[in-house]
Amino acid sequence: MASLQEQLLKAGMVDEKKAKKIKQEKRKQAKQPKGTVIVDETKEAAKRALAEKSARDREMNRLRQAEADKKAIHAQIIQLITLNRIDRSRGDIAYQFTDGKKIKKIFVDSLLQTQLVKGVIALVKLKEGYELVPAAVAEKIKQRDESAILVHNDKATSTADTVEEDDPYAAYQIPDDLMW
Repeated sequence: MASLQEQLLKAGMVDEKKAKKIKQEKRKQAKQPKGTVIVDETKEAAKRALAEKSARDREMNRLRQAEADKKAIHAQIIQLITLNRIDRSRGDIAYQFTDGKKIKKIFVDSLLQTQLVKGVIALVKLKEGYELVPAAVAEKIKQRDESAILVHNDKATSTADTVEEDDPYAAYQIPDDLMW
């Protein structure tokens, strides 16, 4: 009776090189002491590759989740601004502010200008435009994205009321109607 290896050779399923290699591995396994464990390099490489793939997948999922969170926060900001914006259609006074390194202007009425200066309302950026929102809404927006708020004066510190001790221009009063 022929061995399985010989039967596979006759059937053409295995070539002679492969058969010799299998025989050598069998001899090596037979010569190994009973207590030693044979490490299969291909299995170890497969395990490492699987671990690396799972680490890459986790990183990609984390990045996708961060991007989804960023989009959700941006949508919340847009919703807060659109629902709470203050109508400034009858504005006749130009209010100038900085957006990055550029000086921009919007037109507001005198009441809105006073509220902006006192910090009752804030100026925020909505896509490519600018809107006015109440201070409470500005705080909610600030919690989500601080860069969306362009002008939000602090109510507690009013620059007109406080004078520094060593200010050389303390004797000169600034007119109330001065605008830049």
